[in-house]
Amino acid sequence: MSVRVLGIDPGLTRCGVGVVDVAGNRTATLVDVTVLRSAPDLPLEQRLLLISRGLEEMLDRHKPAFVAIERVFAQNNVRTVMGTAQISGVALLLAAQRGLPVTLHTPSEVKAAITGHGSADKAQVGAMVARVLGLTEVPRPADAADALALAICHAWRTGISGGTLPSAPGVTAGSLTPAQRAWRAAERGSVSPVPRSLKR
Repeated sequence: MSVRVLGIDPGLTRCGVGVVDVAGNRTATLVDVTVLRSAPDLPLEQRLLLISRGLEEMLDRHKPAFVAIERVFAQNNVRTVMGTAQISGVALLLAAQRGLPVTLHTPSEVKAAITGHGSADKAQVGAMVARVLGLTEVPRPADAADALALAICHAWRTGISGGTLPSAPGVTAGSLTPAQRAWRAAERGSVSPVPRSLKR
């Protein structure tokens, strides 16, 4: 049995939204991904409305069981963090209206879950998301990859897809993805390094 998670990388100009199905052995499958946009020259209320409508459409079309949102963290650019917080509030409201549980994850939590390192850069996260989902290309722009990473992170960190890594019969260490191997190592207290092929 798989669970469906919708991840949101909040932003006022670009808001990444990714949907994945995660099976009991933590195998993740891409359902949909998009980046919602609003023009900076529009009035704030119109920008919020545009992003809100896009989020509503994704929530109602894919009907996720869980929603994961990137936690707002302090930045020097107050304008940017305000826009991020405003969209986060919109997303929280829309999820609550649909009775969906929401979890906030910090960027470092997402990076650690996906790559095994909380300090991984965007290129490493994107490359690992593509590998985990079996994609031939990294989702672009980075907001799309980040939204998918949030969804995968939520399923893996909370165990909603079937508990600890992976216990299903027939699943061996050799059949795990690099991200799953990194997560298993992290759970045992010894985080494996990011694969050399992903370093740039």
